[in-house]
Amino acid sequence: MCNVDMNSSLRTAIDSFIAQEKLPHSYRNTVEQWFLPLAESILRQASTSRRTLIVGISGSQGSGKSTLAALLVLLLRELMGLRSINLSIDDFYHTHAHRQHMARTVHPLLATRGVPGTHDVALAMQTLAALGREGEVLVPRFSKVIDDRMPTSEWTRVLAPMDVVVLEGWCLSIPCQQDIKLSLPVNVLETQEDCDGRWRQFVNQQVAQDYSEFYALVDFLVMLKAPSFDKVYEWRQNQEAKLAEKVMGGAGTGTKLMDREQLQRFIQHYERLTRHGLEVLPALADVVFELTDQQTIAGKLKG
Repeated sequence: MCNVDMNSSLRTAIDSFIAQEKLPHSYRNTVEQWFLPLAESILRQASTSRRTLIVGISGSQGSGKSTLAALLVLLLRELMGLRSINLSIDDFYHTHAHRQHMARTVHPLLATRGVPGTHDVALAMQTLAALGREGEVLVPRFSKVIDDRMPTSEWTRVLAPMDVVVLEGWCLSIPCQQDIKLSLPVNVLETQEDCDGRWRQFVNQQVAQDYSEFYALVDFLVMLKAPSFDKVYEWRQNQEAKLAEKVMGGAGTGTKLMDREQLQRFIQHYERLTRHGLEVLPALADVVFELTDQQTIAGKLKG
């Protein structure tokens, strides 16, 4: 350890986080071995930056991005004294109505949130810029339960400027594919519902254009690397089970949770870019954590 001692206060804070997030006790070892040094590295960079440092966390669904982002904010803000906030690229999805419009005018598969083209990139960039200036900032929030953006009255209000913004997303910083890679479908969804390739070409164009500018805002990129795409469905299924648990007890009226068949189709929307990211992102990231089948860290491949 360099800047942070493992004193009782730190242990208590980490244990409280583990309990709140319902994580296994072994997660504390992961924090001590991997994530405290990561936080210290971010602290050093933030201390020399003349503007808000944007830290990106990229990884497939279920890889632990949201948990790591929340943990880093705890370490940076509560224990290291930095003003920080964690955001998800998911919170910048277009509204349900807008995606329905894109489904009618561009391609039916755009009704489903997830791929580049279904996010409000302009809003995301505006929010990041605002978090670097003085004043109150409204941070958008999206509800996967209702599959729509929350009303403005329920957005998070924060006082800027921030020292660090931790931005996480499943497709964050994954570059576009070569056109030749788009010719063959990667799954049943693309074979049956994108037989002419219009959807995947549109998504790829979005990555090459608006998303490329958005991703360029990331100063320091961390990748949580899944063993393979085959694990993603299992991990995402666990996420859906947790989401279902949250809305039980009468709060689930009007929700849009997915059954096994719906989830399997949903994941196929993410497959192409996830596989591409597993191939190319390790070379682009500043730090790469290799994950096991059990979602624990096997080691650090880079950084």
